[in-house]
Order: sequence, then structure tokens, then C-alpha cells
Amino acid sequence: MKKIILFTILISFTVNFYSQNINKNENSIIERFTLPDDYERISVEENSFTEYLRKYPLKKYGSPVLLYNGEEKRNKVYVSVFDFPLLKTDLIQCADAVIKLRAEYLYKNKKYSEIKFHITNGMLVPFERFINGERVIVSGNKTAWKEGYKKGTSRDVFDEYLKFVYSYAGTYSLSKEANPKSIENIIPGDFFIYGGSPGHVVLVLDIAINKITGKRIMLLGQSYMPSQEFHILKSYEKISPWYYIEDDILETPEWTFNKGSLMEFSK
Repeated sequence: MKKIILFTILISFTVNFYSQNINKNENSIIERFTLPDDYERISVEENSFTEYLRKYPLKKYGSPVLLYNGEEKRNKVYVSVFDFPLLKTDLIQCADAVIKLRAEYLYKNKKYSEIKFHITNGMLVPFERFINGERVIVSGNKTAWKEGYKKGTSRDVFDEYLKFVYSYAGTYSLSKEANPKSIENIIPGDFFIYGGSPGHVVLVLDIAINKITGKRIMLLGQSYMPSQEFHILKSYEKISPWYYIEDDILETPEWTFNKGSLMEFSK
């Protein structure tokens, strides 16, 4: 609690001073968040996950983060909110939100064979098996595939798949299936994670580099507990909401990640 109070005090100064770096009428990361002097965004491939994140629709500037039950998030640790539909149950928490963004990108681009996530007991759950009419039956910690369900790639089948993954995956399973990543090779779409109960994960949304010094900065986003809309975090830096990329401990408003916490999705 002391950390959050201190963070709020610091942010009341930094965000007000640097609010000129925010285009409040724009509705995507690449349009809303301009860069500090001498920085430029790193180049990305067309139709990549990075481009998807940069262009993901944002809610109107100033919108609060809503919880799954319609209440507002109390800790004002965010600067913008993704237009990110929630379920009316407490399912889409931090890891689930990162999984959702990755899965939605792959689904949009019809990369169905790449949509596959492990659940906490270690079982791999590919979307292709849902497409083929199979579902996972859970009995305690035991899981088994069963045939005879609706087939196809329709939205309702995909939503059924996602809801199952939300129910049985988390930071622990995501950290086990992800690949460790060197901070020197960080790109948008990577994430900082602590796999545990509780654990936490924040997603790298954008990266820019100083054309003179080579110093890099990043934007970070998260969901949290209970289930809540995905949001872009403020930072402790004067360039808030941007964070400096350093090979060190990462301090975010609601979690501290140890050095070496960066990971990427398995290919």
C-alpha cells in the first residue's frame, strides 16, 4: 500500500508535466503516445503482433479501468485503457489477458495452428483440436480429450476455447511454456513474468530508441486481479508512461520483477 501511495504522489507531478506527449483525441498507441525528444519507434513487420498491439483500439482518453462486475479499479496506475471486452465472471486476469491478446491476433490472421497454450497441469491445449470437435474434460487434476462437439473456426468455438484456457491457465503455466529472452533482444509482444500463485505478468506494447544515445524505452500494459480491463501503465520516470529498458529489476506500480524476468511466446 505504501508503494502505491508513493507512486501516486510521484505520478501526480510527472504525468501532468509530460501530458503534452499524449494526443488525447487519438485512439491507438501509435497515435495517442508521442515520443520524447530524439526518440523514434523501432520498425516492425506489417501484420506482426507488434503492429497489432500498436494499433489496438483504445477507449476514450480518461476512461476508467472497469472490473468484470462493472466497478472501477481503485488504483489509478494507468494512463489509457484498451477497448478490451471482459466476461462477466472473474476469469480474465493478468496472464489470461496476455493470452487473449496473443490468441486474438493469431485468430484474426487465421493462424489457427499457432493458437495453443498449456494449462496448469502441463497439458497442451491446441485450438485445432477444438476446431476438430474435441473438448477437454476435467476431473480434479486429470484431463482428457473427448470427441463429439461442435466443429469449425467460428467465433463461438473460439470463445469456448478461450474461456477454457482462462479457467485453467495462469502465470505459472505461461511462464513454463514461454522462452527466456535477453533484454538486448526485447521487442513488443515480449513480457515480464513471475509465475506463481499469486504471480503477475506485464506485456511490452511498444519500444522506441534514442537516435543519439541508443537508449531504449518501452510501454507496458497489464490486467490484474480481480479480472479487469487491460490498461497501459504509468511509470516512475519523467517520461511516463514510458519506461527505460535496463538489464535490472523492473519496478511497475503493482509488481516488481527481478532481473531476468523477460520472456517471449514459444514459436
